[in-house]
Amino acid sequence: MGNTPRKHIEVVAGLIFDGDRLLICQRHHGGAFPLKWEFPGGKVEAGESAAAALARELKEELAIAAGAMKLFHRHLHAYPDGPEVALSFFYVGDYQGEIENLVFEQIAWSKLADLPNFDFLDGDLPLVRQLAAGAFGDILTNSAKA
Repeated sequence: MGNTPRKHIEVVAGLIFDGDRLLICQRHHGGAFPLKWEFPGGKVEAGESAAAALARELKEELAIAAGAMKLFHRHLHAYPDGPEVALSFFYVGDYQGEIENLVFEQIAWSKLADLPNFDFLDGDLPLVRQLAAGAFGDILTNSAKA
């Protein structure tokens, strides 16, 4: 048995609100983790900052230009027999353009309490549970677009 070091991946995701609803995205049926739900975003490329990676991903996935972004939550998730993923979730305060679904199976706006009804990626579940339980209520109430 070898002790091969686990691959480490940096991932960013955006929390985009419309009033009291949060944008969630379902992965394409033909890709990795098919039909799992997630927040828009993706991998940070070499030499790229987390904020730049999220701005790039939001443009590629949703055709929007991110404005103000603030780091909201971070945690590590190790997939069994897979990589260790460092997830950085950013509150996206504003954006330019109309949201278009460019890559996902579908996108939806969900109330926070309803998030556990969706089959999210394992790496997103700690934040999903906290959001659904109202753990960030004051922060989000003061931050979300009315």
